[in-house]
Amino acid sequence: MWIDLRSDTVTKPTNEMRKAIAEAEVGDDVHHEDPTVLRLEEKTAAILGKEAAVFMPSGTMTNQVGLRAHTQPGDEVILEAQAHIYYYEGGGPAALSGVSCRLIPGDHGVFNARQLLKSLRKPDVHHPITRLVCLENTHNRGGGRVYPLEEIRKIGAVCREHNLALHLDGARLWNASVALRKPEAELVSDFDSVSVCFSKGLGAPVGSALAGSQAFIQRARHFRKMFGGGMRQAGIIAAGALYALENHREQLAEDHANARLLAEGLSQVEGVEVNLESVQTNIIVFQTPGTSAVALSEALEKQGVGMLDFGPEALRAVANMMVSREQIQQVPEKMSKALGNLR
Repeated sequence: MWIDLRSDTVTKPTNEMRKAIAEAEVGDDVHHEDPTVLRLEEKTAAILGKEAAVFMPSGTMTNQVGLRAHTQPGDEVILEAQAHIYYYEGGGPAALSGVSCRLIPGDHGVFNARQLLKSLRKPDVHHPITRLVCLENTHNRGGGRVYPLEEIRKIGAVCREHNLALHLDGARLWNASVALRKPEAELVSDFDSVSVCFSKGLGAPVGSALAGSQAFIQRARHFRKMFGGGMRQAGIIAAGALYALENHREQLAEDHANARLLAEGLSQVEGVEVNLESVQTNIIVFQTPGTSAVALSEALEKQGVGMLDFGPEALRAVANMMVSREQIQQVPEKMSKALGNLR
């Protein structure tokens, strides 16, 4: 049986979710007439402690609409050096918002308030206007690192002092909430806008949401339409997201436990180096010194295991609801065989 650890985006709808999708009430969402979308937006805003939310097809769109709604062309946005918004969204900040990105190198995707302060420049006609700071929680390329809440508070204070908006790429915010055992609203209270995803660990087939103030979300709806994200009878997909939001958040703890189990198993395999302290949620990024990650991922495929190369000698594995504990326990042996076949 295929053990797919490439990403938590590989999750598929459960039978119960498919039933909710099939029975969804629908209307024209662009005209605010889809009751299922409205319920999802209201539920999401309530969970995040924000005034309003807007449903969109993808997390890339919610992030890029968020940037566009906060900024003007020529502005500057501050991000961590390996942020998803900068690294994986097709050059969207430049192409869609006309902004430049100022990058701060972080520790597993986390920079601190002191680093942020040092990056801020005095107003000068030679410099772009810094308008927005973006954080990512949990951090994908940081190996699923949870942003420390105390540091978020300090960064939020810096942003307020310098009149900067603060946006969260919270595609895996649900995982951060489970890991810290704190409600999502507490984790995002410092943010002016929050992007969340329903199609990763929660298992919905499609969809993300952007949350913020009423005025901000009204502006975001304009850019959603401009970017091609206005959908009509979107309740069909919103129903899956709503079901996932209401029923699948708690089971993320099982994914975290499986990731820990996998990391411990892989750490015993010769030719693999795992920093167990860095495994905080459902993502493991580990080193394969002396072995090509591309070659190893191909060798793993032959063993029935999917992982992504994450550097010349690094792989990423992501525990998800499609992979059982029993399957996780098989992976270290399959890894050992794959490495043996490359020697």
